[in-house]
Amino acid sequence: MPFDESPSPVAPLATSRLWTNGATGGVAVIIMLALASVRPEAAPWLLAGAAVTGFMTLMGLRAPRKVADEGSAVVAGASLSATEDAGLLDSVFEALDDPVMIVSGGEADDIAGRRIVLANRAARDLLRIQREGALLVSAVRDPNVLEAVDEALFGGVSRTTDYNAAGARTRHWKAWVRPLPSPGGTTMALLGLRDETDVRRMELMRVDFLANASHELRTPLASLSGFIETLKGHAKDDPKARDKFLDIMAAQADRMGRLVADLLSLSRIELNEHIPPSGKVDLPRAASDVVDAVSVLSQDKGVTVLLDVQPGDARIIGDRDEIVQVIQNLTDNAIKYSPVGGTIDLTVRHGLDVETAAGARVPGATRLSLLTPDRETGVRYVVVTVRDYGPGMAREHLPRLTERFYRVEGQKSGERPGTGLGLAIVKHIVNRHRGGMTVESAPGDGSLFNVYFPMATASASASEPA
Repeated sequence: MPFDESPSPVAPLATSRLWTNGATGGVAVIIMLALASVRPEAAPWLLAGAAVTGFMTLMGLRAPRKVADEGSAVVAGASLSATEDAGLLDSVFEALDDPVMIVSGGEADDIAGRRIVLANRAARDLLRIQREGALLVSAVRDPNVLEAVDEALFGGVSRTTDYNAAGARTRHWKAWVRPLPSPGGTTMALLGLRDETDVRRMELMRVDFLANASHELRTPLASLSGFIETLKGHAKDDPKARDKFLDIMAAQADRMGRLVADLLSLSRIELNEHIPPSGKVDLPRAASDVVDAVSVLSQDKGVTVLLDVQPGDARIIGDRDEIVQVIQNLTDNAIKYSPVGGTIDLTVRHGLDVETAAGARVPGATRLSLLTPDRETGVRYVVVTVRDYGPGMAREHLPRLTERFYRVEGQKSGERPGTGLGLAIVKHIVNRHRGGMTVESAPGDGSLFNVYFPMATASASASEPA
């Protein structure tokens, strides 16, 4: 009598295993194909993974037919393969940098029924949700995104929309939604977010730059064109008028030259901003050189620059030309806005911790941090402070001081010529040197600009400011 192996009463039926393996592999292939359609750069890997998963699923579907002849080993091997495929797919899903979620629909007229069936790590970190079961309307409150999800769930429509996440730092996302076929009649959709914050910022910077640069160049060009026309016309035989117009034309050409030079300088600094400098700079000596360089300008204006340097080693890791440019830009601004016969305080202090370096120095003035360095234990800073006693600024102007071409209202006359790029250059140089920058000002009480850089020796002993 042949031996017939009776099936175990607790073992799953072959049809159950067939449905489980087929559904798992099918969902895996669908998700990978959907991801490939929205992430072209990863499409070759995802398509290859979908092909492998589909092949393994088909092999698993053939296994139950051989159970009677080849025993339970084949079924066990197919189940193990499906488990490994599911684990690999889950690892790929978790490793994606973009937030990706699978959303279930529920009832079409019940917006609270939209639930996140599965969310990868990036989505959980961004939206502060659990891996499964979170309400979509609580996690994403943008009506455009919710509408796009509904169209994918109940209309089978793929859609892309913008999503702006509020918070301390505004981030711009591109939300894409794709419908997913799912077993059992449950409607599902794939929701992904692509971070476009840097792209938006660069686009806005480009638009602002073109608008401001064209505006700054339009005035001197119009002046030059007008004076050239006048000199070619009725003023060509008037030596007195000709000399006057030529002086104005020279001033306008010089203004355009300064603007182009500042734009080139800013472009070069931004290009190298991510590269830390490697040289050593003696800040007291750099400040002394700046005082000598601006002596002619300060004497013409009748302004006295007082240099106060704390004795001791005040060297930093940096680019000397850029550090000199920082101090000179701040000193030039102070001279421009100082009254005739006024004074400017230029001080250098070293060995300060970050709280003391960025602390307030003008009682009663509005203080704002324009740039804050990363906090590191034990780091000491060298601080350069430039203080003028001019008209000062209202507090609403302080946050925009380092914007390109920004100038305070009422201070744009020809008496104070400038390109509006000086403080933007200062901020980028200080950022490259991993330093910080603050401003303090009050109307009628002048302004104080404070920049500080890490000392060359992190173990330098602290010293109190004089």
